[in-house]
Amino acid sequence: MKTSRRTDVAFFLPNMQGGGAERVMGNLANSLSHRGMTVDFVLGEAEGPNLKNLTKNVNVVDLGSKNVFGWLKPMMQYLKTTKPRIVFSGLHHANLVALWAKMLTGVPCKVIVSVHGQMSQDIGNSKKKLAKVIPFLTKIFYPRADKVVCVSYGVAEELVNKYGLPRKNIKVIYNPVITNDIFERAEEPLDHPWFQPGQPPVVLGVGRLHPQKDFPTLIKAFTLVRKKTEARLMILGEGSERAKLEQLVKQLGLQNDVCMPGFVDNPYKYMKHSSVFVLSSRWEGFGNVLAEALALGLPVVSTDCPSGPAEILEGGKWGKLSPVGIPEGLANAILEALNDERGKGVERAKEFSLDRIVDQYVALMKELERDIGDQR
Repeated sequence: MKTSRRTDVAFFLPNMQGGGAERVMGNLANSLSHRGMTVDFVLGEAEGPNLKNLTKNVNVVDLGSKNVFGWLKPMMQYLKTTKPRIVFSGLHHANLVALWAKMLTGVPCKVIVSVHGQMSQDIGNSKKKLAKVIPFLTKIFYPRADKVVCVSYGVAEELVNKYGLPRKNIKVIYNPVITNDIFERAEEPLDHPWFQPGQPPVVLGVGRLHPQKDFPTLIKAFTLVRKKTEARLMILGEGSERAKLEQLVKQLGLQNDVCMPGFVDNPYKYMKHSSVFVLSSRWEGFGNVLAEALALGLPVVSTDCPSGPAEILEGGKWGKLSPVGIPEGLANAILEALNDERGKGVERAKEFSLDRIVDQYVALMKELERDIGDQR
């Protein structure tokens, strides 16, 4: 029993904008708080749609800066004042600041940095000036972390083979994306004419309209599917590629069979009523939405991109895998999946449930805390 409040875990992120890493770490924070730990959520700037998902027991700390270099001084002050037992950071900029703050203050906390994607792809496609030096800084400072958590073995292998991180310092823990909330929201009414009885099957894609998701290949593949069978394609998401994708749809004469309604707050009710889910990405760190589709019983198709999907599907055991950027291969996989039974991957999806994954994090934290000794 605690004699005074001391933060058990301090999560540290730039903000709570709408990314997978933010949602995952929010899930972890809420769950650890529910299990009785004292949890702070430290943010470079306390803004973003995922902020509202944190429970009231999670204490939000705002460092008050959009700028990476503006985080360091207040983060150092936070560590000296609060002395958290464990700092758990996410995304490369926050990871580096967490490590620097510990080094400069000497506060005896354990620092876990987490890596949510392929660094080579994330950095290569980033427009931020600091991004270009991240690989260099990673090689120097990530080995100083008490543990580097990667969301897939593919992400871990890249850190070892390309950036020289010591394998013994890396732990792979998959994302905790399957929550009860998914199943509850999947039951909400869906008022869209395509999902009425007697309508053609709907092929569903979900994600930012961004080059990473490679929706042009999905649209081209769908053209080939339509030559063989009646079907429709719906892509949920918003982003910089919208105009390009709309032009492609028009060029291929698919205006009546492709729908891109933009960002939707609840994609799960669309998943529940679709016939096939397709992930057409060029790269992923894990592939949260693929695991969610499995949990809701959809037949799934994914590109065999680095690095999460093949691990989620165990090499094709739970869904179809297709080469990256090949419309013909993706079309054939979709046609096969349209005949697959529903529910095939439900058991596999349980491996990514919140409780199972949080158990792994708790075990990791206990392992690290043995070095500190029990200070309660």
